[in-house]
Amino acid sequence: MKAANVVSNNCIILGAEPKTWEEAIVIAGNLLVKNGFVKSEYVDDMIKMVKELGPYIVIAPGIAMPHARPESGVKKIGMSLITLSEPVKFGNKENDPVDIVVCLCAIDHTTHIKALTELVGMLGNDEMVKQIRNAEEVSEVQNMILDFDSINE
Repeated sequence: MKAANVVSNNCIILGAEPKTWEEAIVIAGNLLVKNGFVKSEYVDDMIKMVKELGPYIVIAPGIAMPHARPESGVKKIGMSLITLSEPVKFGNKENDPVDIVVCLCAIDHTTHIKALTELVGMLGNDEMVKQIRNAEEVSEVQNMILDFDSINE
């Protein structure tokens, strides 16, 4: 499963303005709800996971990847990506504040591995992250994901 296959233009928002980490997860999670990837309880469970387990989802400086279990209402594999106009703190000392939030949903624990691996590879590329942060159009981010997929085939 390619990252570009699961991150559609409808699941990207640039310059979102949440005031808290919970609002950031709701904005990114609601893109998954609106586009039929998950039921609304999945968004609630993503927030619950952070409250229960801490801000482990802040995987790199400025980047959070909220997710919940497949049984929390996942209909099909998907990802959403939002950039924040003002970074918010998730409570992760090493990697706060966050300005890129990528929500992931998967129907089981194996189908999402390839897309997740590619996405982590992309988000581990400093130049690509810089381009995402500076993107002004959703199509720029989608094209970066497509280009990254084609380079890594």
